[in-house]
Amino acid sequence: MFGTDGVRGLANGTLTAELALRIGSGAAEVLTTPGEHAIAVVGRDPRASGEMLTAAVTAGLTATGVDVIDVG
Repeated sequence: MFGTDGVRGLANGTLTAELALRIGSGAAEVLTTPGEHAIAVVGRDPRASGEMLTAAVTAGLTATGVDVIDVG
């Protein structure tokens, strides 16, 4: 599911908004240091599913206190 360029899978199949939310939340827990301000940069490809998945990953990150910069 994780490739060299990101997460792989069929949108709304194996790669759901719920999974993307959990990935964002999990990434925040693993990659941040408690007590420090964290910022994540999120990018995507232009497929239609990208907006849904970006929103879900962003929700997971921001729910754990990470600020997100969406670079499209």
